[in-house]
Amino acid sequence: MIYLSIGSNLNSKFGDRFENIRRSLKLLENKKLKILKVSRFYETPSYPNKKLPKFINIAVKIDFLGSPIELLKLMNLVEKKMDRVVTLNNEPRTLDIDIIDFKSMITNTKLLTLPHPRTHERNFVLMPLYEICPDWKHPVNNLKIDILIKNLTPTKRNEITRIKESVILEL
Repeated sequence: MIYLSIGSNLNSKFGDRFENIRRSLKLLENKKLKILKVSRFYETPSYPNKKLPKFINIAVKIDFLGSPIELLKLMNLVEKKMDRVVTLNNEPRTLDIDIIDFKSMITNTKLLTLPHPRTHERNFVLMPLYEICPDWKHPVNNLKIDILIKNLTPTKRNEITRIKESVILEL
């Protein structure tokens, strides 16, 4: 399976952080990409500067008929359509889409590292991913997701909030 993480911590001309994520899901779906499962929304502080606007994140399980690079190009196109401005790392943005796992593939190229290199330390990836795939295992270290969550610091485990509102899609 293929898993994505989608986040937003800035409003856009399309709406608030929640709407940015909803709209991105609609833009992602095409002939090659089908959304299979979506987590609820989760809110976390920005990293590393917690004074910046908080992020809303989700995890998404998809089916994709192309290569990882084709998926990356599609994600970049959607980010651009959502007015993402590429700035410094960890700066606020209207939309951020990452490939967390692409069919358990392991690769490290100039364009793409799979699985995402910081998956195992990010609460905003692990918690939503656990919701939609509690049996997921990290392709590199082979640890189950519940162990990865237990390995987070207490602060990281506690500073994430699941929002009651969920993404409503007709899957």
